[in-house]
Amino acid sequence: MKQKIVIKVQMSCEKCRSKAMKIAAMADGVSKVEMQGAESDQLVVIGEGVDAVKLTRSLRKKLRYATLESVQEEKDDKQMEKPKENKPMEPPIQWSPISYYQQIPSHQFIVCEEKSK
Repeated sequence: MKQKIVIKVQMSCEKCRSKAMKIAAMADGVSKVEMQGAESDQLVVIGEGVDAVKLTRSLRKKLRYATLESVQEEKDDKQMEKPKENKPMEPPIQWSPISYYQQIPSHQFIVCEEKSK
């Protein structure tokens, strides 16, 4: 299950932004890291099996201020693109009850001739 984690981080310079992105990218299961927000103060992490609490805690250790804003399930693009179509069901094919490979009983007559002496 992919998760989208949004962490608000106080960043005053470009060095702090790159440091925050490196920390997030090194976490287990992260597939994408990007900055969002009006002041680029939100770090968005997308990945599978990412521990949001551990990631926030490690950002607090290095940058001193980080708040976990939201954790939500990220849906795949493939699931969103393919809406289910309701097609009318076709009636099932009905086969005749007679099998083409039906065995026809055959009568065999065995003729025995007695030898007369």
